Amino acid sequence: MNNFAIALPEIFMLVAACIVLVASLFVHENNRTTIYWASQATLVVTLILSFGQIGNEASTAFQGAYGLDAMSSVLKSWILLVAIGGFLYSRDYINERDIARGEYYVLGLFGVSGMMIMVSAVHMLTLYLGLELLALSLYAMVALNRSNSDASEAAMKYFVLGALASGMLLYGMSMIYGATGSLSLTTIHEILAGDSANSFGARFGLTFVIVGIAFKLGAVPFHMWVPDVYDGAPTSVALFIGTAPKIAAFAMIIRLLVDGLETLSVDWQLMLAILAALSMIVGNLLAIAQTNIKRMLAYSTISHVGFLLLGIISATPEGYSASMFYAITYAFTTLAAFGVLLALSRGGYEAVNLNDLSGLAKRNVLLAVVMMVAMVSLAGVPPMVGFYAKLVVLKAAVSADFIWLAIIGVAMSVIGAFYYLRIIKLMFFDEPLLPDTTAPSVDVSAGLAVNGAAVVVLGIFPGLIMAACVAAFA
Repeated sequence: MNNFAIALPEIFMLVAACIVLVASLFVHENNRTTIYWASQATLVVTLILSFGQIGNEASTAFQGAYGLDAMSSVLKSWILLVAIGGFLYSRDYINERDIARGEYYVLGLFGVSGMMIMVSAVHMLTLYLGLELLALSLYAMVALNRSNSDASEAAMKYFVLGALASGMLLYGMSMIYGATGSLSLTTIHEILAGDSANSFGARFGLTFVIVGIAFKLGAVPFHMWVPDVYDGAPTSVALFIGTAPKIAAFAMIIRLLVDGLETLSVDWQLMLAILAALSMIVGNLLAIAQTNIKRMLAYSTISHVGFLLLGIISATPEGYSASMFYAITYAFTTLAAFGVLLALSRGGYEAVNLNDLSGLAKRNVLLAVVMMVAMVSLAGVPPMVGFYAKLVVLKAAVSADFIWLAIIGVAMSVIGAFYYLRIIKLMFFDEPLLPDTTAPSVDVSAGLAVNGAAVVVLGIFPGLIMAACVAAFA
């Protein structure tokens, strides 16, 4: 019974997702709002169950394959909150297009289940199963719009490169298993700490693990799939890919590199430092040249992956908590930006070009203000939460003597501010190129307002989140 108590949120989520899947077969196409509300109810109940586990004593279940600790309960709660917002913003977009509506929500629920499993996995096999559940759901979501050749092409690229990344990761795990004789991350940590003779094989496996992680994160030079998938996928799917999975990816890094391979930190610190530097430089420089806002946000994501890695590179609890804070705040800030794009994509029209935002303040003040807040936060300008997020990861890099990497981060933040501020200039100082935008529904407007306000409030009072992040690694 203790096993089921620890995994109760995940069990409920998977059972409810299966029920929604079966129910979607019997709901008429014109009444698919029922599936939306059932999916939201599933996320809300799971959030309540997960939130109730915060503060519980750390423990494991299913013979050490699954765990509950301070980090997992907090991250799962944020993943669910972001998913609730993502479904809310996507509802009208999905309803207005010839996209399989029920399948979107069902695949989204299974994807969230995969993320939750990744967050709580303390065993390599469990971690890999959660990762594949998430990945397979995302492949299908990208290809949902079957009439769009760009979406099909993006899904094929994502699938092929994702399969390559999974193979790399699995091969690295097998090498580590060969060196240590265990798939339990806790056991691997103990063996490597007590017997350096096993470290050569583990280092060999570590290289492949890093490559697999870099592919999944979209870090340079393994970033080639990110812009094409963001651009080709429906905007609602791009929102899903660009938000909550980043939190799950952070958890995967912590589980593999910290819980399992922290003894080899000297080796993975340098590898991650190179990935972080390349990601910040390439992501920001290529984002400047984009006229498609989805591709711009894709390259922005690549650059933010570099910043996310800065805290982990420090190999200290303070650095891990800083990266955890960065992952959480980046997810709900990006959620607001994509929410505005979805609100603008009405009546079959797609808001994908920068010029589509021209004069937005004169068409819909709420959408313009929320997008401005999101862009200022992503640029790292105070008092938005993005400023504090960048500050703490840069501080962690400096404290670990990666001063050169912090200098690159500061320089790239200045360069990145250009393309974020360009959007604000278009919205507030240019004349509208499109007719008045139909106002989004009341609940979507309220969600965007709360989302934008959270970016500001948490920037002024970052301790509301940071305290939980610090406690996760205490």
